[in-house]
Amino acid sequence: MNAERLNQLLQDVRDGRLSVHDAVQEMRALPYEDLGFAKLDTHRAMRTGFPEVVFCQGKTCEQVREIVHALSARNPKVLATRATADMFESVREVVPDAEWREAARMIVVDREPRQHDDDDGYVLVLCAGTADIPVAEEAAVTAETLGSRVERAYDVGVAGLHRLLDQKGRVMGANVLVVVAGMEGALASVVGGLVNRPVIAVPTSVGYGASFEGLAALLAMLNSCAAGVTVVNIDNGFGAGYFAHLVNK
Repeated sequence: MNAERLNQLLQDVRDGRLSVHDAVQEMRALPYEDLGFAKLDTHRAMRTGFPEVVFCQGKTCEQVREIVHALSARNPKVLATRATADMFESVREVVPDAEWREAARMIVVDREPRQHDDDDGYVLVLCAGTADIPVAEEAAVTAETLGSRVERAYDVGVAGLHRLLDQKGRVMGANVLVVVAGMEGALASVVGGLVNRPVIAVPTSVGYGASFEGLAALLAMLNSCAAGVTVVNIDNGFGAGYFAHLVNK
């Protein structure tokens, strides 16, 4: 249930196209639906503009299937993060139009894709190395599904700064930038020093032992001397993509 659907429901009752009883039946799952193992927040799209997002890690294939099925029955867009191919195959049995985004490790249902033109402001997702692409793609797919135009620039880390400078036009033209980096996490400071737009830094757990599974990159990004840089949690591409869309919107 979202605000548009609720408005239509009330108008149908007002105009006599729907009985009060039928309207109550449609609304009876509000404000949440209890599946036994999960309580789905069916009001979230009304409050925040987007339905509850499924975090699949730690769930069984059957649980993911039932949650995505229930959410997709009420919403034209559904996102499931940290999914596996087996989870997707299970979901597709009950939601045939679900899509598998392998690089992002995400299951996506998008029945209302937004069409963009060149005049639309965009989110630019950059990552330092190829090993950072899964987190970068999680951010990119999230922002795209929410409705933002997204561009990508991958493997542009500071070890070869000319690769980033070759992207200067797109970097300077973005409304908001998501910068994904592991190891020492320096890319966010470099990008932050080039632009007058918000930079959302995403530390990844990529790196050798002294990176402490992303902690070194996280601390480096939090200590950035470049203004305009904000930081999300380690490997949190979803959170960065969601926030980037809100900024872009």
